[in-house]
Amino acid sequence: MRPRYADLFIRLRDTDPIKSDAAFDAILFDRGEALPELIECYGLAKKDHILRFYAVQLMGFSGHKGAYETLIQALDDPEPMVRAEACRSLEDLASPDSIPYLEARVEDMDAAVRLAAIEALDAIRK
Repeated sequence: MRPRYADLFIRLRDTDPIKSDAAFDAILFDRGEALPELIECYGLAKKDHILRFYAVQLMGFSGHKGAYETLIQALDDPEPMVRAEACRSLEDLASPDSIPYLEARVEDMDAAVRLAAIEALDAIRK
């Protein structure tokens, strides 16, 4: 992982919202350029669901189709907020290939995940 992104990921968890927002914005500004590090961050943050959430969210905002496989994996994340964000990020990518995976999340045990899946499906099918 490039040191710049390693530092930004650490700052995402800063308790100072100004610092964490600045880190988020810096990664967001890079869009697809940050994708390899976002994918790596998601994989390494096994015990940090907040960092996984941010990584998934930023992958969706990147608009980069290279995020697709990781976002599909994130639909099975143990944390509901990450699964729901994966649904929203797949909606951002608007890939019809994600429809069967999102349909499976309509039966999720968590209501927020179910709602995010339904909304993503509606948007993709339009």
